Amino acid sequence: MATHFISDLHLADDTPALNRLFLDALQAWQGRIDALYILGDLFEYWVGDDDDSPFLETPLAAMRAFAAVTPLFVMRGNRDFLLGEGFCRRSGARLLDDPTLIQAHGRRCLLSHGDVLCTGDLAYQQFRTMSRNPQWQQAMLARPLAERHAIARQARQQSEMAKRQNGLTEISDVAADAVEALLAEHGWPTLIHGHTHRPALHRHGESERWVIQDWHDDRGGYLRLDDEGIVSLPLSAA
Repeated sequence: MATHFISDLHLADDTPALNRLFLDALQAWQGRIDALYILGDLFEYWVGDDDDSPFLETPLAAMRAFAAVTPLFVMRGNRDFLLGEGFCRRSGARLLDDPTLIQAHGRRCLLSHGDVLCTGDLAYQQFRTMSRNPQWQQAMLARPLAERHAIARQARQQSEMAKRQNGLTEISDVAADAVEALLAEHGWPTLIHGHTHRPALHRHGESERWVIQDWHDDRGGYLRLDDEGIVSLPLSAA
């Protein structure tokens, strides 16, 4: 048995190959692993637990079936930070705080989406602080569903435009001092996160930092933790 970690799937109605890959992974892992942790950005965006987009029915039903057999945990990311208790009821998943410290296979692991560690991106950190404010979220969720979808699409377009104008093609990376402060606060465990789309193993003192493979086109990846350690493995559509 093993524990699996995935992140940055960005599932949407126009990503059929990734949606299929997610369903196939759930089916393959159901009842065969100890737990599955999804560390943020499961969806391209999440505008509220009342979202009735037709494409959501299939992945949420598959998650419910999976969670009935195997523990399923989800952390909010920078795209789906509005996930709430309604999502838990629809998916069977349990929401995690960011960060969350777990013990698995004899190893202490600190789990995070990773965006909070990108302290050099000041504009994003300002937005992150604002968008995690309960009053801001209540005001957003009070808007009509169609309006929330339009806002999410516009925000995505603006983000892509800003990247092109500034010559950026990748998300800002984490700051080493932020990583090491977080590790020190929690006693230097193994850190596992996504967000940066830079899958790799890094070392900070005695600690390891594993960055999970993001999903795109028809492929992705996951981290497998068992008694032998951690390994990064690929996933691809059949």
